[in-house]
Amino acid sequence: MQAGAAQEDAAQRALAWMHERAGDATGRSGERYVDHARATIEILRELGVDGAVLEAAALISPADRLPLRDIGAQFGDEVARLVEGMRQIQRLRELHSAPGAAANGQAETLRRMLLAMAVDIRVVLLRLASRLHTLRYHAAQRRPPDAAIARETLEVLAPLANRLGLWQFKWELEDLAFRFLDPDTYRELARQLEERRAAREAFVEAAMQRLRAELAAAGLRAEVSGRPKHLYSIYNKMRSKRRALDEISDLRGLRVIVDTVAQCYTALGIVHAIWTQVPQEFDDYIARPKPNGYRSLHTVVLADDGRPLEVQIRTREMHRFAEYGVASHWRYKEGAGGTPARGGRAAAGAGHDEQIAWMRQLLAWQREVGQALGSAQAGQPTAQPAVEERIYVLTPQARVIELPAGATPIDFAYHVHTSLGHRCRGARVDGHMVPLNTALQSGQTVEIVAAKETGHEGPSRDWLNPQLGYVRSPRTRNKVRQWFNALELERDTAAGRERVERVLQREGRTALAFEELARRLGFEAAGPMFVAVARDEVGVRQLEEAVRGPAAAAAGTAPAAVPEQPAIVAPRRRAREAGGRGDGVLVVGIDSLMTQLARCCRPVPPDAIVGFVTKGHGVSVHREHCATFARMADRAPERVIETAWGEEALRGGTDGRPRRFPADVEVRANDRPGLLRDITEVFARDRLNVTAVQTLSRQQVASMRFTVEVPDAGQLARTLSAVREVNGVIQARRR
Repeated sequence: MQAGAAQEDAAQRALAWMHERAGDATGRSGERYVDHARATIEILRELGVDGAVLEAAALISPADRLPLRDIGAQFGDEVARLVEGMRQIQRLRELHSAPGAAANGQAETLRRMLLAMAVDIRVVLLRLASRLHTLRYHAAQRRPPDAAIARETLEVLAPLANRLGLWQFKWELEDLAFRFLDPDTYRELARQLEERRAAREAFVEAAMQRLRAELAAAGLRAEVSGRPKHLYSIYNKMRSKRRALDEISDLRGLRVIVDTVAQCYTALGIVHAIWTQVPQEFDDYIARPKPNGYRSLHTVVLADDGRPLEVQIRTREMHRFAEYGVASHWRYKEGAGGTPARGGRAAAGAGHDEQIAWMRQLLAWQREVGQALGSAQAGQPTAQPAVEERIYVLTPQARVIELPAGATPIDFAYHVHTSLGHRCRGARVDGHMVPLNTALQSGQTVEIVAAKETGHEGPSRDWLNPQLGYVRSPRTRNKVRQWFNALELERDTAAGRERVERVLQREGRTALAFEELARRLGFEAAGPMFVAVARDEVGVRQLEEAVRGPAAAAAGTAPAAVPEQPAIVAPRRRAREAGGRGDGVLVVGIDSLMTQLARCCRPVPPDAIVGFVTKGHGVSVHREHCATFARMADRAPERVIETAWGEEALRGGTDGRPRRFPADVEVRANDRPGLLRDITEVFARDRLNVTAVQTLSRQQVASMRFTVEVPDAGQLARTLSAVREVNGVIQARRR
């Protein structure tokens, strides 16, 4: 009772907060948003859903007056996620009802709706309850809704309710949509049923009394009741079986509820002993449950008047599932108290296997409805492939991944994360190891066996062989090619740099900056020059002439001494600005020595720095407290050298523009849509160029690493402070 009262208080608080902001605003139907929310909450309360769903039902519309950030601040991230999922589905109405988008628009609507609802099964309940009240409201006002709403209800939402076992929703949605889409047929069928109602009710009451007496005589404690009649179900059977109204067995039906499965079959024997069975009309859904989990015994017998009578027999547990489907777990799983045990995310209390099960039901609904939409488009042969060309598979955490038809586990791995694709070494599909070129099917659960993240792992070149069938997605193929292209570029850059350094040493021009040499050869930066040298696009003679300088090349004589910038001299010491990379670092007391900023710590002015003489690559410049430098200094202290930032690094380049130095930044944050965009907007606002990004999300926590170009450490600190203010960011620091 306390939990129920707390939920009621939370729902009322959400309604009051929504009413305060929305006032008496109305939606397209003319109904006030607050009235629609209140009625939707009442429908959901009958299902026994948790408090977060009731709060979310109050906060969905109007979206312009109820921002998600305010909802999250007032009611928590869980409620905000449910609201966001519902709003995503609501925005699909325009796509569905757009003129000229009948087949492809419906297929696209279906696809996006699936992905939105896959986030949380409770979004499905919100959607169905909201639509059910919309139709009830129009029925009460005797004013039909848009035809697109009724059509979507009948073609998409009612099959969804059926697939998830929500029969109470299914039948009412179908009857209301049928009433608006074909009012003449609806009224005629209702009139015919009403004419026979008195005789039908009298017959059902007599049959109930007789069956109760026979069951009691056999010692069975059973509930016997008449079955409700649903017009759309009757209409469908008349149309599909081409039968008259009197020949439909659904017109007269009984339902028997007992305690155990054994009693179901005992009751079935008693029914067949009272009335004559129609053999071809018997279905044992206990031994062979329906795909959506429905279990019951269905039999049709000939009553005393020779007309059919349908009898359904089930246990109380089966009846609960038959009425509420997936929602029965909220309502009954924890016993009489009715307190929902599902907690934060959908299906948490039901366990991993159950979560996978309902996701597969959702995927089956998408496939079935998609095929129905495609086949309904006469004269439009492109409708069916539009649905079939995509498949939907599950991660071990029941996250839905959309892939092109024929996709393999490698395609799946790259879709989840590029790093996972590079490290993919094997795959389990539904718990069984399969070859990496296996074509996946909708509804399968895929788990990737990955190599450890060492920085040296990578894909196999066999994956690019189309005859082997490892990769089907163009997106995956491009990512594999990019990895090999980057690997080749790295090798060529290293080989080209080595060749350039040999020429510089041979010509005695080691002080010449790589950037200056690249400019002489017509390149914008040193990297492309190194690659061109390695690939023999720049010959040795051309390289030597560029090293000697344009004046020497024109005169054909030994080059004159190239004037150098005045050296910055420390007190009582000579100091020279290194020319190797143009990084503005001074090596005190040594001339003609290249410098390079270490990648392990990436120093930025005015960091305290220190140098370490490497073999063949000049002086490696580190931050003073760099752990890598400390290890190298312990092993070879004689190679430690004093370094400092030059005025060009501290004040800017020779062209008046500030120099830019690469720096690594690590960010940890709660994963959410738009997180990466919000963080990169901070860098863009501070005019920092992002040159590399790596992201990895585990258990809803995103770990990101950015390489940004900054003018100095002060600017980096200010930017990191702004990143920490981004919603969801836990930590932002320089690496």
